[in-house]
Amino acid sequence: MRTHLFLVRHAHSIYTPDEFSRPLSEQGFADAERITQILQNENIDLVISSPYKRAIQTVEGIAKMIKKEIFFEDGFKERILSEKPVEDFHAAIAKVWEDAHFSWDGGESNILAQERGIEATNRILKKYEGENIVVGTHGNIMVLIMNHFDKKYDYQFWQELDMPDIYKLTFEKNELKEVMRIWDKDK
Repeated sequence: MRTHLFLVRHAHSIYTPDEFSRPLSEQGFADAERITQILQNENIDLVISSPYKRAIQTVEGIAKMIKKEIFFEDGFKERILSEKPVEDFHAAIAKVWEDAHFSWDGGESNILAQERGIEATNRILKKYEGENIVVGTHGNIMVLIMNHFDKKYDYQFWQELDMPDIYKLTFEKNELKEVMRIWDKDK
């Protein structure tokens, strides 16, 4: 029995220092509508999201379409890079990808964030085996989850993600069988 996880990286958001409440931008809302259209023929059974507003807003159209509530999962929230704003975001991200055990002050290493994401993924795969599940999440944690199953999903892959982006992961039990990108920013 195959389980399909549709990992949805949130759409563009308006920057605020409040990670939890940062909303989508006008472009983000337009892209969220496109995500709903793309996923409307995928027989989605349920929607799970990071508790962050931008992730919820990105997938709420799908939940409305299937007439179901969104379930929240802390394991899919974005990795905490640092407790304070970093001077150079890209250099800070590159550093944690270079050394999976390294973390900035108050932040999560790749190892810790990945463990959190994989625990959530495994719980969902067990509880909802055989279902089609949309997961509203964030770029770094999404790639860390994918990296657990296949090391080709790395820092370079993260850099090439779109915002939003959608990857369909097909599992048998908790074994990854196939990954397919289903977002096309040019459509």
